[in-house]
Amino acid sequence: MKIKYFADTDTRYIELKAGTVAETRDSDENMLLDVDANGNICAITIEHASLRAGAPEVLYERVPA
Repeated sequence: MKIKYFADTDTRYIELKAGTVAETRDSDENMLLDVDANGNICAITIEHASLRAGAPEVLYERVPA
């Protein structure tokens, strides 16, 4: 997984898995979902990320199984 924050456009890009994007779908007016040919989400783009997703802060926690 890769997470990028573009301060100049206040956009967060979350790549869940590498792959070929077959389609970009609008989740709502400020969120886009990139999906592969099987409909699996490859990436999420969040516009106005500082208001919607607490950007640029990110907390990552790995929980033991």
